[in-house]
Amino acid sequence: MRRTLRILLPVFLLGAVAVVLSACGGDDNDTSTTSKALPGNAVARVGEVPITKTEFDHWMNVAAASTAAQSGQSGELAKVPDAPDFTACVAARKKAAPKPAKGEPTPTDAQFKQQCQQTYDQLRQTVATFLITSQWIEQEAAKRNIVVSDKQVAEDLEKLKKQQFPKEADYQKFLKQQGMTNDDVLFQQKLTTLRTKLQTDVTKGKDKVTDEQISAYYDKNKARFATPETRDVRIILTKTEAQAQEAKQALEDGGTWKEVAKKYSTDDATKDAGGLLQGIAEGQQEKALDDAIFGASKGEIGGPVKTQFGWYVYEVEKITPADQQTLEQAKDTIKQILVSEQQQKALTDFEKNWEKSFKAQTLCRSGYTVDQCQNAPKTTETTPSTVAQPNTTANGG
Repeated sequence: MRRTLRILLPVFLLGAVAVVLSACGGDDNDTSTTSKALPGNAVARVGEVPITKTEFDHWMNVAAASTAAQSGQSGELAKVPDAPDFTACVAARKKAAPKPAKGEPTPTDAQFKQQCQQTYDQLRQTVATFLITSQWIEQEAAKRNIVVSDKQVAEDLEKLKKQQFPKEADYQKFLKQQGMTNDDVLFQQKLTTLRTKLQTDVTKGKDKVTDEQISAYYDKNKARFATPETRDVRIILTKTEAQAQEAKQALEDGGTWKEVAKKYSTDDATKDAGGLLQGIAEGQQEKALDDAIFGASKGEIGGPVKTQFGWYVYEVEKITPADQQTLEQAKDTIKQILVSEQQQKALTDFEKNWEKSFKAQTLCRSGYTVDQCQNAPKTTETTPSTVAQPNTTANGG
């Protein structure tokens, strides 16, 4: 069975730092001033830290291999498409393409080339976003004096490896499939830990809730802490009123619900259980039956009641009264709700300013711009959270 270790896969492929990307390519908003502001070997710069073309190309290879591994592809299809001509990519796609169904046209080289271009652009956008956002996280952590030691990262990785890979050879096979090195995995593990620590720092002190806040929330949301009355009821459903009368008479003559329901009821869900429906709340049944059930006294055989499904005979067997939790009973639940709301607001407010601040410090070369670049094309799309929702679980497959 093919193994996956989600925490170790490139985070940009798994949504841990997922973002909505703007179109990549063309001249973007690049100018001669932009080019001069970037070192010759850089595709982008965050503050004073360049993202080099060598680094970018490495992660392009990782992204291509990882994507191919997840979809079961190999060979040329697991490589970065050979832009701009895509000769090798087109040949590989033609070879791997299934034979068209009878009457369907064979894809043209131009169509295959378009697919290669789309894959290349997507990989390029994804990698640029990953590397830029990674810098944002590292630089924000440094500003807040948040430190993750190499020892901690290595120990965390070893724990994950033991959970997912019985043997070291399995881990090495995984690295090869994903086109990664152990250093790549350590880097992503470090990012994951930094995201977690950033969350903790941003939400520090937001777990304090006063009794006044709890009381106000309870008064405003009492219905959330109430349980409605429920009833256990036995029913028999028949096609005609005459059959329903026969069933009712049989019950009144001393027949058991188990016997009578099995003989007369057409309701497959309850006929073999003596017609029993448990925990019915008002408003859950067809209106005529619902009104009859909740207007009846316990132990009273009622009906027949006509509904769109047929005729019902019923008996209320048990009534569980409505219940309203007291403020004291609901206190712990309300505290959890309020803490969660406060922490989420803190994260949302932080990220709004965080993204704006770092975007102003991020400059990208033409052909590498994404929404996180100050010189990116204007877009109306928004950037989802990159700190509030870190991927912190390993999954085996």
